[in-house]
Amino acid sequence: MTLAACEVLEKADVIIGYKTYLELIPAFLEGKEVISSEMMKEVDRCRTALATAETGKNVALVSGGDPGIYAMAGLVYELARESANSCRIEIIPGLAAINSCAARLGAPLMHDFAAISLSDLLTPWDLIEKRLAAAAMADFVTAIYNPRSKRRTDQIVRAREIFLAHRAATTPVGIVTAATRENEKITVTCLADMLESEIGMQSTVIIGNSQTFTWNDLIITPRGYSGKYRL
Repeated sequence: MTLAACEVLEKADVIIGYKTYLELIPAFLEGKEVISSEMMKEVDRCRTALATAETGKNVALVSGGDPGIYAMAGLVYELARESANSCRIEIIPGLAAINSCAARLGAPLMHDFAAISLSDLLTPWDLIEKRLAAAAMADFVTAIYNPRSKRRTDQIVRAREIFLAHRAATTPVGIVTAATRENEKITVTCLADMLESEIGMQSTVIIGNSQTFTWNDLIITPRGYSGKYRL
């Protein structure tokens, strides 16, 4: 969390969020009106936040990571436009999973990269496959969000197949689960062996490009300095 996010939570009259995220910030909930909801209730949470803000209360709607990356910011704006809501909306940036996981792995995002979610809840799987193939073909370092759940187990297998069609089996892969949390787990492996590691919904998988290498159990993607300057 950023200092700005902490300050907003401290000043809020009402804090709204998915219960699992709220459980991570108990110190900020003391003395506040707290509205907690289950997974898959994103629309309800956003509508409640907007309606509550219109009453004049200072409302904080909590997302995991950065609210503008695979989270709630866009939905808030969509619903505000739909309802002609006039309250002031401020997006407070946080650390997205891609940032935190990359820092744990070393420096895998030093060149062009793509982020692709394997969740087909809101995006058709055939479109996700096209995006995977395009990123693999274009040699992007690729961060995979939502790689596997109890229901979705085949998508990460297919993603690996797509990348193996364009990358060497030895391509470095980093898997970070629950980055910065108490149950954090970091794995450095390769494209050939990545499925042997534990991968879940709290995991982010970062697949290197053709130039990415490992050193001291870290993953580094060169920016290209060695080709331009004498290192």
